[in-house]
Amino acid sequence: MQDKTNHEYATAIKSCKEIFIKKTKDYGTSWRVYRTISVADQIYIKAKRIRNIQEKKLQKIDDDLLSEFKGIVNYGVIGLVQLDLQNDETEDMDVDVVSKMYDEKIEIAKKLMEDKNHDYGEAWREMSQESFADLILAKVLRIKQILNNEGKTLISEGIDANFYDIINYAVFALILSPLSPEGGT
Repeated sequence: MQDKTNHEYATAIKSCKEIFIKKTKDYGTSWRVYRTISVADQIYIKAKRIRNIQEKKLQKIDDDLLSEFKGIVNYGVIGLVQLDLQNDETEDMDVDVVSKMYDEKIEIAKKLMEDKNHDYGEAWREMSQESFADLILAKVLRIKQILNNEGKTLISEGIDANFYDIINYAVFALILSPLSPEGGT
């Protein structure tokens, strides 16, 4: 099962990264101006849209839900990169540098997914798209609370751990979607 999951994960990430790199070529690294709260808000907007469409069973804007989950993956990576860079410099970064940073963050997220799959037995495969949206929203709210606490936690994981979980939940939603290249397996 792990080989299948690794293949599905790689396929989902490839699609997300292609979009990320194309947008970097179009816009540069304009996302460098985002503070952590802004990244969290961008993820919140996307997850809230997914939830609204799931509940109303109606959508009026053409962007499909898969594109929203891909955006969530990419904003999760942006959040992690911004945490590492921790400065207000908005310099344009070279696409190759951005690509390498993207891969580094995804490799950590993938390793986390593999470790959790070992312990939880891929329970995510039995979860609903609605649960992924809710879990992502909860993680965003946790990030916002940690920021309100000036980045401090008493016993909880930090902001980075929440971004990694957000990435993995969005990837799981992509893998399980009937519209995904994997056919909702």
